[in-house]
Amino acid sequence: MKSRRFWAIYGLVLLASTLVRHQLAGTAHPGPGQQVATLAAIGGTAGDHVEMVYRDLRPPGKPDAPVLVLVHGSPVASVALDRLMHALAADFRLIVPDLPGMGRSEWRVPDYSVAAHARYVEELLEQLRVPKAQVVGYSMGGGVVIEMAGRTPELVASLTLISGLGVQERELFGDYTLNHAIHGAQLAGLWALDNLTPHFGLLDWFPLNVSFARNFYDTDQRPLRGLLAGWNGPTLIVHGLEDGLVPLSAAREHARLVPQSELLLMPGGGHGMIFGAEVNAIAARLGEFVREVESGRAATRATAPADRITASLPVADPQANAPWTGERRVVMLVLLVVATLVSEDLTCIAAGLLVATGKLTFGPAAVACFTGIFVGDLLLVLAGRWLGHGVLKRWPLRGRVSPEAVARAEQWFSQRGAWVILASRFMPGTRLPTYVAAGILRMPWTKFTLWFALACALWTPLLVGVAAVVGDVALGWLQAWAHISVWLVVIGLVVWMGAKIGVQAATWRGRRLLLGRWRRLTRWEFWPRWAVYPPVVVYCVWLALRHRGATLFTAVNPGIGAGGGLVGESKSEILRSLAGAGEAIAEWTLVPGGEVEVRWAQVRTFVETHGWPVVLKPDVGERGSGVVIARDESAARAALVGEPGGLIAQRYVPGVEYGIFYVRMPGTEHGEIFAVTDKRMVALTGDGRSSVETLILADDRAVCMGRFFLEQFSARLDEVPAAGARVTLTELGTHCRGAVFLDGGALITPALFKEVERVSRAFDGFYFGRYDVRTESAEALQRGEFNVIELNGLTSEATSIYDPKHSVWYGWRVLCRQWRLAFEIGAANRARGARVWTTAEVLALLKNPTS
Repeated sequence: MKSRRFWAIYGLVLLASTLVRHQLAGTAHPGPGQQVATLAAIGGTAGDHVEMVYRDLRPPGKPDAPVLVLVHGSPVASVALDRLMHALAADFRLIVPDLPGMGRSEWRVPDYSVAAHARYVEELLEQLRVPKAQVVGYSMGGGVVIEMAGRTPELVASLTLISGLGVQERELFGDYTLNHAIHGAQLAGLWALDNLTPHFGLLDWFPLNVSFARNFYDTDQRPLRGLLAGWNGPTLIVHGLEDGLVPLSAAREHARLVPQSELLLMPGGGHGMIFGAEVNAIAARLGEFVREVESGRAATRATAPADRITASLPVADPQANAPWTGERRVVMLVLLVVATLVSEDLTCIAAGLLVATGKLTFGPAAVACFTGIFVGDLLLVLAGRWLGHGVLKRWPLRGRVSPEAVARAEQWFSQRGAWVILASRFMPGTRLPTYVAAGILRMPWTKFTLWFALACALWTPLLVGVAAVVGDVALGWLQAWAHISVWLVVIGLVVWMGAKIGVQAATWRGRRLLLGRWRRLTRWEFWPRWAVYPPVVVYCVWLALRHRGATLFTAVNPGIGAGGGLVGESKSEILRSLAGAGEAIAEWTLVPGGEVEVRWAQVRTFVETHGWPVVLKPDVGERGSGVVIARDESAARAALVGEPGGLIAQRYVPGVEYGIFYVRMPGTEHGEIFAVTDKRMVALTGDGRSSVETLILADDRAVCMGRFFLEQFSARLDEVPAAGARVTLTELGTHCRGAVFLDGGALITPALFKEVERVSRAFDGFYFGRYDVRTESAEALQRGEFNVIELNGLTSEATSIYDPKHSVWYGWRVLCRQWRLAFEIGAANRARGARVWTTAEVLALLKNPTS
């Protein structure tokens, strides 16, 4: 019911956003000094019109000043040319449009290609009664002015390209079909983001939008070579030696095709030199060039040197079908090596496509991929050797490789030896844990390096070769069906996704895992923080402005270090500050980092007093990370090895667990219990026939975290519990580890409040946070009988919001109220002299919370 309600609300908001955007897209939005021209729509039906914004800047006292048309690139609009305009405005009449689909012109037009843009600019000049103009194109605008020079040479007095694109063979991969497919995939992604997100037009102002993607998808650069070769007028080509978007070779090819052209190369200039210090030199030479054209001194094809005319005669690019050479080849091979560290398979496929297009030969491409993959494999092994199991808690393996997967790989090594390395290269999902396990187990270096090399040598050429063969066929198909290539790409992605889902849905296990994934997607309690918190962050920005303090919340708990409990607070320091609460605090001791035997002796002494089991958890940590309920010596030793830093050993408190969120305004007599969370541990009941795996997947709640539980219980999946036997899946009251959070507000009683108030008053400087407590029963909690096992400060949540009965709107309301109280308490403490952390201190803490 709630899922349907959510999607209904989402649909209504999306509809409203679409209507607003449709209204905005139908009109231009001129800024100061801009005018609007109504032009016939290119590619639309008869009678359709497009509104284009432009600037017409005339120098004072110079009515006959030469006319320059400045055409911007994509995705920026004419604002990108402001510095160039400022440098030229005193001497020339400047006509500077925002091309349709960009900037302040109408956003939705039928055709975004450079050819359509050229016709719009020509029509604008006709309306302004400009018979002839000198045209300047920056970046993508270079394609527009080349089209103008080729279509209406009588309208163009001269042609200037600044970092201008032109011939197809020097754009991206150099092949129209492949480039078109890439632009199509880009367009599909941006279209989905643009049309499936209710943004009310905000994304339309973001540069990387559908207009930007359509501009390149609609454009066919292949005719530009012939247009340049046929242009006879004066030409200036300005290009940066360090341009990373339009290669220098493109500018040189343009200059070859136009023998009368002047090629001005800017030392150190990149593609954005139009925004930098080089713009003054560019404007100075451009101004001189315009005067040369006006006076008839500029070179034309008729006056070009004979040797340059001869060099320009071949119409085809002499390097169009040749493999990349020199620096370009080296750079691409290095990029392939580096890219394998991000995604091996995608990099090998990309290398195969480059082989298919003739840009790279098979040998160097395969060697580059082999090198990157082999180095990445060795880095995984070295990380395992140097860091042991601690590598699983560090980036980039944190969250990608589970301890259970590594444990399975260790078992495989003991059974099959080095053959596991070879097999893992061809078995999806096993490579990372296998190679990390090889390092942790400190396998013989020389022997296993040879196995790594053999596995890479078999895998890499195979994948690159298959991609090259299949890619050659695919490119042929795309070329034959170029006019619908974007839909071919979309259909291919849909088929690929359908095949993946179909294969998984072919089994009961796969269908249950798909169901679990769907429920995690549609039930907001499972959403990641980045999906839940944006509205709360916006509200906090407003609170910061209202209270005149962006970090005011850090004063909420002066008694808790690390910004009042923002991140990285010490659990032992907090428990020590609660000592005045007496027996309400579960017994604990700090186990500092150091030698395992020394730490084990301290844990053993604690166990001798309080007995097994014992809870071991990092002194600095969150969301249940690293918490272990050790029931014997081996489990305790494993926890000490897995966490070399400071640990807390705490008496295990049996019973049920609750979260009690407490707040109190400074100076008031009493606080309040803001929320109570009833934490339910997920447990299954055996039937004497079903395995643990089947029980997990069949349970409506456990299946929501099916993959997590299957990994956690990987060693017991085939076990068949007896009828009535209880299988506990979660022992910790942490949502991300499977616990169910229910709203326990009905459990609040005067007795419970009195005891929570007493405990809180024992902690000087505490006003805001959540206690995690254990007690015998709900009735015992209502009587105020509980043991505190942990207290979290500022960033703790009123986790009762994750009760499945609550909607995300309810959650947002509670979280916003919670942060409003944090700011108000922080303001009150600031007035009482409490320290507010600076922004720099907060950023440093977030960057290194354990410092």
